[in-house]
Amino acid sequence: MFKHEKQMLHPVRVDGPNPNYAVLLQEQLGGPQGELKAAMQYLAQSMRVRDAEIHDLFLDVAAEELCHLEMVAELVNQLNGFEPDAMGQTIGSVEAHVLTGLTPMLANASGYLWTAAYVNETGDPAADILSDIAAEQRAKVVYENLYRQIDDSGVRETIDFLLNREEAHNTMFREAFNRIQDRGSQRDWGVSRDSRIYFDLSTPMGQSFDPARDKAPAFDLGKKK
Repeated sequence: MFKHEKQMLHPVRVDGPNPNYAVLLQEQLGGPQGELKAAMQYLAQSMRVRDAEIHDLFLDVAAEELCHLEMVAELVNQLNGFEPDAMGQTIGSVEAHVLTGLTPMLANASGYLWTAAYVNETGDPAADILSDIAAEQRAKVVYENLYRQIDDSGVRETIDFLLNREEAHNTMFREAFNRIQDRGSQRDWGVSRDSRIYFDLSTPMGQSFDPARDKAPAFDLGKKK
């Protein structure tokens, strides 16, 4: 069950309209590293997991990602302005004026619609959590790129909050991963010698490696070289 609280997770404001930047922010609405992707990924992963703590973690973070989606959508709203004017519009997204009436689209910055293909789920807690750690890290990178390209103090304040929440989620997922070392694909990890061998296939100073002539050096990660 989800409960809608009308107060936003964090206040959202902008210094003034900026339709071009509103298009950039669309990336975090409907892009592959965006808030909708994160919410749907964690929600989908929660549907099978049997570990009660991880189940709650997935659902809690998914619910917060929906809050983030709401915040980004409000930023886009304020940056677009509040009156459709396609004929007078020379910047930003024309689609927003003629197709959605300025309602933020679930699409990325290039106008491509969101797709469930962005969602990663395997049913294996370790694989899913690693996907989630990567998702939070990639989302942080996108927000950092967005932060660098705007001087609007209100937008920057909101992005700074979202950046810090991505870091918090990343930390929670990392801690969860450390607690499941004996489950799923983590069970019996690294028990054979083959799992501890590293092949050094990079030859020094750009020298060529001839497989017919040379043997690739290998190092046992369980032993000192």
